[in-house]
Amino acid sequence: MKSVLKEYMRLDGGLKTKLEEEIAKEVALAIFVNGRQFSTAMMSPQMKKEFVLGHLLSEGVIEGLEDVESLKIREDIAKVITKNPIKVFAAKKVIVSGCGGSSGFLDESKLPKVDSKLKLDKKVLFEGIKKILTSDLHKRTGGTHTCAIIEVSKTERSFISEDIGRHNALDKIIGHALLKKYHLPDTFVVCTGRISSEMVLKCSIAKIPIIASRGAVTSLAVEIANKTGLTVIGFVRGQRMNIYSNEQRIL
Repeated sequence: MKSVLKEYMRLDGGLKTKLEEEIAKEVALAIFVNGRQFSTAMMSPQMKKEFVLGHLLSEGVIEGLEDVESLKIREDIAKVITKNPIKVFAAKKVIVSGCGGSSGFLDESKLPKVDSKLKLDKKVLFEGIKKILTSDLHKRTGGTHTCAIIEVSKTERSFISEDIGRHNALDKIIGHALLKKYHLPDTFVVCTGRISSEMVLKCSIAKIPIIASRGAVTSLAVEIANKTGLTVIGFVRGQRMNIYSNEQRIL
């Protein structure tokens, strides 16, 4: 169930009315990797398997499905066993707020590098943005973000996901792409929310070369994108877009 009905009291001037409204559902999912708790996500309840796989890939815990020995999900707990347990917790994660600042504290030698020859016609990008504007759940609740991954190689596949968090929606489409064997350097991502430093790092680690949004970008997101080789595009609306980094990929 993606949404639930809840009663609420509406105050409008001196008028008080008791109503019922559909709102987005939020659940907790605790992720354990090799017996140790890795993270707890507050998320929309659908696509938990895809979320876990995408989250582990975009956080640098795994490099592909071949690194996963087993994955079991029961209600609010996900248990993952990887083939190289020492590697998982030896790596230090960089935590960024996504709200601006400077990327000077990041070790550039350890930042992921996006190696892709993808060139994207701007018309394809505009069509991608149109794909994420048809969410019935968002129209009904106003409480979700939408994200899509589009493969522009021979297969021309695409997939759309929704979640209360834009980072979660991104992890879900990355997980889906893993399961369906998308070639990530031949994909691009479009989303409805702000492009933060965390979104940029996730795409860079996953080797996705382009991320675009109808919304804004942060300064730290642009700084990191310039260092990893990611193309960041904001305010894609109508026939306009703002390309903040690596504009050579857009034709």
